[in-house]
Amino acid sequence: MTKNYADLHDPNAEYTMRELSAGTMGVDGDRPAPRDLEITDVQTTMVDGNFPWTLVRVYTDAGVVGTGEAYWGAGVPELIERMKPFVVGENPLDIDRLFEHLVQKMSGEGSVEGITVTAISGIEVALHDLAGKVLGVPAYQLLGGKYRDEVRVYCDCHTEAEADPEACADEAERVVEELGYDALKFDLDVPSGLEKDRANRHLRPGEIRHKVDIVEAVTERVRDRADVAFDCHWTFSGGSAKRLASELEEYDVWWLEDPVPPENLEVQEAVTKSTTTPIAVGENRYRVTEERRLIENQAVDIVAPDLPKVGGMRETRKVADVANQYYVPVAMHNVSSPVATMASAHVGAAIPNSLAVEYHSYELDWWSDLVEEDVIEDGYIEIPEQPGLGITLDMDAVEEHMVDGETLFDEA
Repeated sequence: MTKNYADLHDPNAEYTMRELSAGTMGVDGDRPAPRDLEITDVQTTMVDGNFPWTLVRVYTDAGVVGTGEAYWGAGVPELIERMKPFVVGENPLDIDRLFEHLVQKMSGEGSVEGITVTAISGIEVALHDLAGKVLGVPAYQLLGGKYRDEVRVYCDCHTEAEADPEACADEAERVVEELGYDALKFDLDVPSGLEKDRANRHLRPGEIRHKVDIVEAVTERVRDRADVAFDCHWTFSGGSAKRLASELEEYDVWWLEDPVPPENLEVQEAVTKSTTTPIAVGENRYRVTEERRLIENQAVDIVAPDLPKVGGMRETRKVADVANQYYVPVAMHNVSSPVATMASAHVGAAIPNSLAVEYHSYELDWWSDLVEEDVIEDGYIEIPEQPGLGITLDMDAVEEHMVDGETLFDEA
């Protein structure tokens, strides 16, 4: 028998003192058309990309549909199904209240952080697309307007010989010369062949020399043609991260990303303050409440929230607002389909401290096929002026690339 996650019993959700539904809050005033509409359904479809992307659709009684995306991973569609009763019947234009309503209703199921926040993020992005369509404005307008017409994209680069410095340099040059990007990122948590024990997070001197060789080869090859960041995927100990960052200070490193695990803020702060190598962190933090601690403790030089994971478009805007008070730029982590990538670009257009948005799918030749519009051109995303996110799903492409056993959501 198929489980109905929407019907799960949860006393916490039913009896919460901070019930923020329209009925409880008394939000029942008449609104003139076209703003007098209600949510009728929420559906998901998981696409088997280089990550299993969860696409989200919010449907209304006016026939207007919003499309969003939640950060990839198991359990997210079930959580969205669980939350559907909390938003059906609500006016989708009340984005802030519905976000807080879902956070409160799902507090017993982990809405402080983790995949519950991710699931809420997917709905929130879809609400921005929907609201923009109803009001006839692009999503960035809902966030306060534009600082820029296009947003810079940095390309996350890979090669089969990922531990070979010259192979990395060759790929960097190819991506710059042939694909047109002027911002790149490479992985540094790659095997050197000198490891003794991968569990202890310690880097031996030879391992550090190997990582320095990669950085030197790539940065010397592209020089001023591109900025280059390097990702450590929260792999190393505090002491090893400090030694690595120190050795990289003489090179043109755009930033060193996630050098230590995310749980211990004090260690992260100590690493960042120990070096002049710029440190970027943020993809493993949830909501502005967690990102704020990184920024206020000056534990980051660049903050890197992941929009469909951190809480959605307005939550990312809130992170950027806090960061701006500390003169910290925002480089959005992004491993998404074109849907959340475009959502990130809208936020990047609307905040003053936008540095770049990540693109993690340049090896996937059908990534751009998921939508009818061109998204990335010559390393930049031009911000659409069409209502909402300004993109249209190609349903045939979505259906072709669905995860095995998945069901395609309804047409708009």
